[in-house]
Parts: sequence; C-alpha cells; structure tokens
Amino acid sequence: MKKLVIVESPTKARTITKFLPKDYIVESSYGHVRDLPERELGVDVKNNFEPKYVIGERAEKQVAKLKSLAKNASEILFATDEDREGEAISWHLRTILNPKKFSRITFHEITPHAIEESLKHPRDIDLQMVDAQQARRVLDRLVGYELSPFLWRKVAKGLSAGRVQSVAVRLIVEREREIENFKPQEYWTIEGIFTNNHGEITANLHAKNGKTLKKLAIKNEAEAKKLLEEIKSKNFSITKIEQKEVKKKAPEPFKTSTLQQTANNRLNMSAKQIMKFAQELYEGIKIGARGNVGLITYMRTDSLNLSEQFLSSCHDYIEKNFGDKYSLKVAKKFKTKDKSAQEAHEAIRPTHVEYSPESIKQYLSPEQFKLYDLIWRRTVAGQMSEAVIATTTIDISSEKNELTFRANGQTIKFDGFLKVYPSATKENILPEFKEKEPVELKQLNEKKHETEPPARYTEASLIKIMEEYGIGRPSTYAPTIATIIDRKYIEKEEKKLKPTEIGKIVNDLLVEHFFQIVDYKFTAEMENSLDQIAEGKKKWQPVIEAFYTPFKKNLKIKEKELDKKKMEEKTDELCEKCGSEMVIKTGRYGRFVACSNYPKCKHTHPMPGEIAKATEELKLSDEKCPDCGAPLAFRRGRFGPFLGCSKYPDCKFIKKEKIETGVKCPQCHEGDIIGRKGRRGSFFYACNGYPKCKFILSDKPTGAKCSICESLMVEKDSKIFCSNKECKSQSS
Repeated sequence: MKKLVIVESPTKARTITKFLPKDYIVESSYGHVRDLPERELGVDVKNNFEPKYVIGERAEKQVAKLKSLAKNASEILFATDEDREGEAISWHLRTILNPKKFSRITFHEITPHAIEESLKHPRDIDLQMVDAQQARRVLDRLVGYELSPFLWRKVAKGLSAGRVQSVAVRLIVEREREIENFKPQEYWTIEGIFTNNHGEITANLHAKNGKTLKKLAIKNEAEAKKLLEEIKSKNFSITKIEQKEVKKKAPEPFKTSTLQQTANNRLNMSAKQIMKFAQELYEGIKIGARGNVGLITYMRTDSLNLSEQFLSSCHDYIEKNFGDKYSLKVAKKFKTKDKSAQEAHEAIRPTHVEYSPESIKQYLSPEQFKLYDLIWRRTVAGQMSEAVIATTTIDISSEKNELTFRANGQTIKFDGFLKVYPSATKENILPEFKEKEPVELKQLNEKKHETEPPARYTEASLIKIMEEYGIGRPSTYAPTIATIIDRKYIEKEEKKLKPTEIGKIVNDLLVEHFFQIVDYKFTAEMENSLDQIAEGKKKWQPVIEAFYTPFKKNLKIKEKELDKKKMEEKTDELCEKCGSEMVIKTGRYGRFVACSNYPKCKHTHPMPGEIAKATEELKLSDEKCPDCGAPLAFRRGRFGPFLGCSKYPDCKFIKKEKIETGVKCPQCHEGDIIGRKGRRGSFFYACNGYPKCKFILSDKPTGAKCSICESLMVEKDSKIFCSNKECKSQSS
C-alpha cells in the first residue's frame, strides 16, 4: 500500500511528486473542501457558536476521489501550507477522510531538502491554529451575514460589510476627506546660481542671520521680492565645505507586506497580482528537463529569517560572481520588530541562489520574471557589503553671514549592494571650490509653491498603514483590497485609491452607528486575540462571545432607530411624470433623485451635481449621436465600457456594439474575448474568432488565471471565481 500526500493545488502536487519515492501518491484538494454554507448563517449562536460545515458543490467530485485514494493508503500525510488556512484545510480533510493513520508535514520551500526534512519531522495537526482560523471565519460570517442584510434594508440592496474590509474603506474615505478639506498655503523659495573660475553651482537660500529658513518662512511674493533686493546688494564667498562618507545599509529581505509595497511601486502590480505570481513561483515552474521547480519560499510570512544553508550558499555565490569586496565575512541576520511575527518561518527568498533571474528567464512569464528578479535581487543584496556614499555640503554666505545659500552633492564611492539592487541614489557632483574664495552671483530665481494635500493611498501605502495599525495579517492584505474594489466601494484613479459615493455612504453609516466594526484599535486588538488563540493563550468561543453580544444588541437598536424613509432627503423638485415630490435616495451605486410616489411612479434621474461632474469628466469620441447630433462619450456601465450620448439624461442614445475585455482567448490564443448580448437579451463573453473558435463564458473574465488550475478567473456578483466548475478557487 502506498502513502497518500495531500496538498492544496495540482501545481504544488506536480512539484512535490518528483521529490518523493514511488511508494508515495501526491494529490490535490483544490483548496478548501469544507466551509460554512453559502445561503445560511451556518453558526449556532445559541450553542457556543458551533459552526456548521458543508462540502461545497465544487469540492464534491475531488472529495470523492480523495476518499477512494484514502481507502487504499497505508498512511495519509497532510502537506498543506503552514498557516492557519492550511492547518484548517488539513483538519477538514482529516475529519472527512477519517484515516486510521495520518500525520502533518510542513515546509517553507518546495525543494528536495525541505521535503526530506519534513518527512523526518512529522507532527499532529495544530488544533490551536485551527481554532484561530475557525474564530476568524465565524467572526467574519457573523459580521457579514448580520450587517449586510441590515444595509440592504436601510440603504440599498447588494451592499455588504466586512470586518477588515470596512476598516480599509474607512482609511481611504478619511484620507479623501482630508484632501477635500485641505487649504493650500503659499510659500516661496529663492535659488541662486554662483560662479568663479572653478565652475558654476546652484544653491538654495538656506539661512538668514544664522537661522535656518523653514519651508513656509517666505510667505508671499512681497517678502520674496524684498529678499531678492537684499541679496543683490551683497557679495558672496564660500564659507564652509563639509565632506563626509555615509554608509548605506543593504535592505532587509522581503516579508509579505514589504513585497506587496515594493512590487506595487516598482513593478506597478496590484497586491492581488503580486500574490498570484508569487504563488506560482512558490508552487513550482517547469524549468526545462528539471521539471517543476519551486523558485521561492512561502510568500505569506511576517518573518525576516533566512536559513543557515541559504546564507552559506548566498555568501559563496556573491564571492564567486562579484568578488571578495562585495561579500560579508559574517552573514547578516535580520529581526522583525513585530512581536507577533512567527520567527520560525522564513522571509520570502529564492530557494536556490544559483537560479539567477537571467538564467531562468526563458521559462517564466514576463510578470513571473519581474517578480522573481525583484525577490532574488533584494535577498542577495541583503548579504552584500554596504554602499559608500561621499557627500559634500557647500555653504555660500554674504560678508557678515546675514544670508547663506546651501548646495548638496553626492557621489557613489563604492556601489556595494547597489550593484545588484539599484536604488534612487543619484549622483550630483559639485565643483572643486575652496573655502573663503569669492563667488559671483550670476542669477537669482524666485519660485512660488503651494503646500500639497496628503496623497491618496496607493495599494502600497494602504498596506503600509494597515500594517502599522495592526489591521489584517500577511494573508489578508491582497484579498481585502481586491474585495473593496470588487464591491465598488473603492475605485482606482491613476493608480490611487479613491472612495466611490456609495463607499462614503456605507462608511459614514458604519462610523456613526457601528463604530466598533470600523474602529482601528478594536480591529487590531481582534487580530491580536486571533494570534493568542493560535498560541493557545485564549479559547476562541469566549472571544466571539465578547464581540457578538454587544454587536447583536446594537444591531437590534439600530434596526428600530434607523428608517430608510427618514434617511431620504427632500428636494424642491416635482416629478415630471406624476407631479409628486422628488426625493434624494441611496442605491448601491450612490445617491440619486427619485419620485416619492414609488412604486406607483418609478421616475428617477442622477443627482444634478453628479450630472455636471460626469459631463466634465467625459471623454468624447469623434462620433456624433444619430438622435441629437451631440458627440458620443465613452462611458462605463455594469457590463463594461460603452458609447453613449454625452447629453444624457436628455438624450439616452446608446451605441450597441461589442464590448472589448482586453483578454486573450485561452483556447485558440489568437482571438480576443468580447462581451455581447444574446438573442434573448442575456449577456455572455465569447472569442471573436467565432465560428472557428467556439470558446464561451457566461461571466466576465478578469484577465487573471487561476493559481490552482490556470483557467480564467471570472467576476460574478462582485465575487471572483475560477471559470472551471471543477476547480474550487474563489477570492473572498
């Protein structure tokens, strides 16, 4: 009889298979096999929050296969990921399969050595980690299932609330309000260009009468002009030259949050894309005759540790390829400041330093290569010598030091780790001036500035602030951002995250009436409680009880207190259809004006301000509307982009045409997938190579591929699913 090893994904299974003897069978569970039911709460709140687990329709076929294999196995080894979700998957599998003999094996990287070591050190399933996952799942189900219907009744159908997602929305809404309320302040700077026989130098006015001029010191043009006249009357000389060497430290290796921040900034990838490609690199890429090779360690981690074996091979690689002066005598070890970090884990690093990015580029997709290149360079750089930067500061002052200009320069004396991991360090070489020698003021420039409002969050900066506040954990950042974008609470505008109207409305309601749900401190404390459950310091049911009892009590109060009708705002407008009063209502896409005589009269129109705003932001096409002659505008609706009259709502012409998705057909690899309406009005997506290629989807393709089976991921009802019905992949 053979031993059965169960992992989450078929790619991971293929990679592991070649490292095991022939008496092992490796099979995939295709992710979670059991979960709370979709159409009911699934939590018995009266019986100590007992969860009701069911095998999902998508998992039934694979579960049947696993049961069949388990019957003939001498032992089952659960080899799912070493985190809460992975531990829970193993626990659910053990419960379903009920094996006579089983063990749990874990590893941080998919390499022969790691697999061999895991088989030498099997363990039992960690029920404390399982309890932490159950607590998180039950908590999120209680919030979502209790609060979302409340929002449907009081605001609009289709809305939802989530424990971590709602806090992320609050951060973005509050930043937007800061920007809206920001009042710019005027300030001026003065720049001088000085010269002598050694050369020319540009310097900024730095001090007056020995006092450093702060950013807002020169408040207006009058003050700037007055200073200009004073400067013109003075003679200047070099009063101080300061030169020193600064050592620039190599960066620490990546953990999940810093990888997402850096890859978002440098590679312009979303957090969701970063984790998708990292998962592929971890589970294994086919490298020629070597077959599937796991290229990086596990990508959900908050540790900065590196194994002794890797540090040794990294030192040898640096010495061999870059020379002694770039290598360290003693390996550098990093320690995270986060007390909750699991130090037994490793940072995200390449499994084999010898697999340089260029040596395996031909086997990787462009996105995989960019991410692997970033991880490889960052890790190797961390074990290289510090860079040495020579800095020069030159002060140019008037005779009595009433006015001082300052210029800063720097040169890279030794590149060190910058050879592998370049940064934004720019060289600025100053002329070889000498102290006390005079210089001539060649030119003066005054510049007007205004203080800038705080910037909108990018995915990178949002993850950074969430980590600082203790909101979420390595596995939650990417799905949290994806969820609030999918739910249309947040939208991207030039890579920045901006709240939608409905996002603001839902946030304001939660802040006013359910503050605990969106409270930063409470959310962070809840994450700490989940960590304590995983460590065995707390039981999970009392943690849920402490949250749920006051939450449910407040929910009942607000159910009576808030009336959807009372939340409507009156207007001076009368309905053009029936003459009734028009009121401002809230729908799932924001506020709109509607007849108060609903449902007898269903007349509506957009908010006047929204019409004006939308008109201002419209991108006009060269085509004219056949009904009124106005230019057609590019718009976006529930099925994607379309061309409509720019005079809407006065003219409601829509050009009926196919909708481009920008997604290549995965079947013929030549055509593009386009959206179109069928004969009965239903919408579907198909290859434009029809009838040669008959590929078809009922739901909108996202362009991403499933990390488990590599089928296209599709969007439906604000959720992302794998288009392959036999695959269980779904983003929350």
